[in-house]
Amino acid sequence: MLFLKIVFWVSFFIIFYSYLGYGIFLWIYLRFKTPGKATLPLHSISFEPEISLIIATYNEEAIIKKKIENTLSLDYPSNKIKLIIIADGSTDESVNIISRYSQIQLLYEPKREGKVAAINRAMEFITTPFVIFCDANTFLNKESIREIVKHFLDPTIGAVAGEKKVMNLSGDQDTTGAGEGLYWKYESVLKQLDAKFYTVVGAAGELFSIRTALYEPVQNDVLLDDFIISMEICKKGYKVMYEPRAYAAEAPSLTIKEEQKRKIRISAGGFQSIVMLKSLLNIFKYGRLSFQYISHRVLRWALCPVLLPLLYIANMFLYFLYDEQFYQIMLILQTLFYLSAFIGWLMVLKKFKSSFFYIPYYFVFMNASLYIGFFRYLNNSQSVLWDKASRKREL
Repeated sequence: MLFLKIVFWVSFFIIFYSYLGYGIFLWIYLRFKTPGKATLPLHSISFEPEISLIIATYNEEAIIKKKIENTLSLDYPSNKIKLIIIADGSTDESVNIISRYSQIQLLYEPKREGKVAAINRAMEFITTPFVIFCDANTFLNKESIREIVKHFLDPTIGAVAGEKKVMNLSGDQDTTGAGEGLYWKYESVLKQLDAKFYTVVGAAGELFSIRTALYEPVQNDVLLDDFIISMEICKKGYKVMYEPRAYAAEAPSLTIKEEQKRKIRISAGGFQSIVMLKSLLNIFKYGRLSFQYISHRVLRWALCPVLLPLLYIANMFLYFLYDEQFYQIMLILQTLFYLSAFIGWLMVLKKFKSSFFYIPYYFVFMNASLYIGFFRYLNNSQSVLWDKASRKREL
């Protein structure tokens, strides 16, 4: 019976640590950390280097004009921005729309080889010291470029991650947007703590920037190019900073099925990334970076989905074999949690709105997506030429 207790407590500790304990540890550590030397606040510094902004698109005629107008309205000298839009393989009116803007360098090839191949090709045209990547379906705040580039005054910063915001379109956000938005708010808090501790563990492709000199071409079959690019920079000894004052706003997924499609692809990419970045598991070589990478990413991607059912099964056996109130309470709490997730799933199907039931549902939904993503990675069935998730268009 000792084995059951070991399974229960190891599972409980890793799950708790991965989702809550790691953030709590960082918060406590930073609260009692001795303050460093005071520096001039970055938001008070004027720094306007030349930058390139790369947008990879595929059949975005419904939104590309608004994206271009948003980009051209950013508060940054127009003579210091080189705007490149890649539209490889697009079969709609995207290419014609982009061609109307003389300020934009359009890269287009009829053959579609995926986002990574497009970015690798676009990087051959970059002559500026810094490059910013963002998605076609996101809109940047006016100050975003200024807020990002200031961090490059620090020579130890190799990349800067902006914040991703999932917007409430209707004033009463539906369940799809509620789960997505809550998840990214949680991630935003963790990234701020990560950056203060040492470095952000992976940037989101919606908005991030790098030093051009640090870029290395990525394999065309990579699913999470943004994550790999930023982590490879970290491996070189540079840090990734987080800037919440620079954000990319996007609409939530149109339906939960569309959100699941996106989550499964990210999950498959997560397992691919763990294999590609296996050297980062060596905490003796990479120290704080390995600690953050394992705590924030590896445990959540690789272990928690397996440990969640193990925790419940071990708890059931302990409940029947031991007359201990603790295991009884834990089994009741777990059962209520999964029952709430099931109710949340039913409410999603019926399009009812309830944050109380949707939170446990979204948690289970994310972990279920990791299972599917894992098998797609093993079968090599998650194509880099994925069908993008449909999103609401009211932004």
